[in-house]
Amino acid sequence: MNAGKPGRHEPKSTSGIKGYRLFRIFGFDIKLNLTWLLLALLITWSLGAGLFPVDYPGLSQLTYWWMGVAGAVGILFSIVFHELSHSLVGRHFGLSIKGITLFIFGGVAELQEEPVSPKVEFLMAVAGPIASLVLAFVFWRLEILALAREWPIPLIGVAHYLALVNLVLAVFNLLPGFPLDGGRMLRAALWYWTNDLRRATYTASRIGSGFGIAFMILGGLAFIQGNVIGGMWWLLIGAFLRTAANTAYRQTLVSELLGDKPVRQFMQDRPVSVPPNLSIQQWLDEYVYHYHFKMFPVQDNDRLLGCVRTRDIKALPRDQWTQTPLARLITPPSNDNSVSPDTSASRLISRMTRSGHTRFMVVDEGRLVGVIALKDLSEFIALKIEIESNNR
Repeated sequence: MNAGKPGRHEPKSTSGIKGYRLFRIFGFDIKLNLTWLLLALLITWSLGAGLFPVDYPGLSQLTYWWMGVAGAVGILFSIVFHELSHSLVGRHFGLSIKGITLFIFGGVAELQEEPVSPKVEFLMAVAGPIASLVLAFVFWRLEILALAREWPIPLIGVAHYLALVNLVLAVFNLLPGFPLDGGRMLRAALWYWTNDLRRATYTASRIGSGFGIAFMILGGLAFIQGNVIGGMWWLLIGAFLRTAANTAYRQTLVSELLGDKPVRQFMQDRPVSVPPNLSIQQWLDEYVYHYHFKMFPVQDNDRLLGCVRTRDIKALPRDQWTQTPLARLITPPSNDNSVSPDTSASRLISRMTRSGHTRFMVVDEGRLVGVIALKDLSEFIALKIEIESNNR
């Protein structure tokens, strides 16, 4: 994980962080969330209007701004390099990784599953700080070379800045708080010693949450002392780290409780479906208000056409509901609304989080065999926790 450019490499939740594809490298899609543009603007402004004019006086203002842009681009490169190191190690050990998304707190490698052993966890985690240390060394050597050959001052300044940033990020990420890389290394060690992933995750995430609270306190002190920008960043990073630590523990707990159980064990095998020849108003009156579901499969006899969701009527004026056929709202089966009965239930929860949909059709060879809802999985998890906690 990168902090300052914090990132994670647990199965993506989180967060359903969405991004726009920039390019593809080593088989990984590199995507940019629009929030990263805010970070890039803040970096460019702080460097071009603050740091570089103080450290390298006498240059034109335009030169300072170009140095700021170069610094922001260099940080983007550093984030991708750091996250690629996680991704390449993970792929080496057979883990499925969709790509890397850049957002305001840095980057996230989108793993589809947790590391399978403490060894894999540790090697994936340590790869990030090593990558940042390598970049710090490369930029430091570039600065030395530029000084020796009397290259332009802007190049020297940007190289010095990127060397320092990568060094700080490597050290910061070695803090033993989950989900920072150091926290993942700690979890791997605890996992190895105790053979208990849940307890290891709980301990590492509590430490990570503690670091988050400490950063938020530092942010408050910085505000009191008049450092508004610095205080804001400490508060944001602290809040992000605390939330990420708590979320990571919940994800691990859910994965362990569900195990490899398939969706077919939790689905409703007699789902309520609707015919396509209803009007929207009929569908609401006869189905939505009666069953209180937000998604219904649509079938023509036994042929599955897709599904309809209550959110889809928001753009349609209410006075058109009685005349508009329900067929207009049908969405064909896809990864965002349907799942195989043999899919892991824990993986489905990740898909639900990414899509924002909590109710999926269960489809086998084009045939509707059931419906699975987040509520069904949540009730099972709550029941299992209650029973196991009472028998300890």
